[in-house]
Amino acid sequence: MSLFRDDGIVLRTQKLGEADRIITLLTRGHGRVRAVARGVRRTKSKFGARLEPFSHADVQFFARGSELVGRSLPLCTQTEIIAPYGNGIVTDYARYTAGTAMLETAERFTENEGEPSVQQYLLLVGALRTLSRAEHEPHLILDAFLLRSLAVNGYAPSFEDCAKCGIHGPNRHFSVAAGGVICGDCRVPGSVVPSSEAIALLSALLTGDWGHADACEARHVREGSGLVSAYLHWHLERGLRSLRYVEK
Repeated sequence: MSLFRDDGIVLRTQKLGEADRIITLLTRGHGRVRAVARGVRRTKSKFGARLEPFSHADVQFFARGSELVGRSLPLCTQTEIIAPYGNGIVTDYARYTAGTAMLETAERFTENEGEPSVQQYLLLVGALRTLSRAEHEPHLILDAFLLRSLAVNGYAPSFEDCAKCGIHGPNRHFSVAAGGVICGDCRVPGSVVPSSEAIALLSALLTGDWGHADACEARHVREGSGLVSAYLHWHLERGLRSLRYVEK
């Protein structure tokens, strides 16, 4: 038998029996963890309110030997809230849908349970904190999170040099299959020619230039979001269900 603690973000919950839930978290030290929280659906349970999606919590888990090797799920035995990000997210539709897409993305990029993914965890914590404080437009925060998640998982798009031959940009064409912008000589079927403003916006979101991103016109923001969505879907090999509800 073993006890272990970790802090994590609640990604989603599932009903189990009459009063329990299966909680999926992205944790700092153990990656994605699924655990059973007993009795949390009872109306008098204070424990359950701490294990809602978007919550940043410090959780203690109890696992038997078989659970440590993935044969069954550990139990959540204690939890303390670190930051209730959901309070600033669930009351606003735009923030809620953007946040939901972030949670789904983080889960998709951490499919191997128990495998640490510290960069993805830190990205998610930072994005939810920014979203809950409404520091920028929700769709910009989401696109920045998606681009950086792609980057830390080895799929960073190029927005300056040609993704195929490396020739210095700016380059006019963009191909999700090629890995970003490409030159005229490397152009492939299916490539598009986005505006230079949209490409500059995506580069700013990837590098954290919020002054530039916040000043962009709505039409360039929409164009950039379309490129991010297509690029993400290509590398995940199937779309995000939650992304269709995000306001653009």
